[in-house]
Amino acid sequence: MEPIKLYDSYRKNLIKIEEGSTVVDGKIKIYSCGPTVYQYQHVGNMRAAWLPDTFAKVARIAGWKVDWVLNITDVGHLVGDGDDGEDKLEKIR
Repeated sequence: MEPIKLYDSYRKNLIKIEEGSTVVDGKIKIYSCGPTVYQYQHVGNMRAAWLPDTFAKVARIAGWKVDWVLNITDVGHLVGDGDDGEDKLEKIR
């Protein structure tokens, strides 16, 4: 399995993902939030789905096993705030 190198632009350093570092039993585990689907899609919300998908594909090509959980928010976030906050359903009309 080839090591995968990522550049951390915040800390300005290179992160190497290899066996024994951030990987458990030869498997990379990814959890990501997908797009929130209450209005038109734009580059900002598509990035949330595109980036982990691309990373998982690169990791598989490099020979890693990947467990990827993708959370897709539909209406769960709409029921928790009661009468406070913005009504997301009104935005789609």
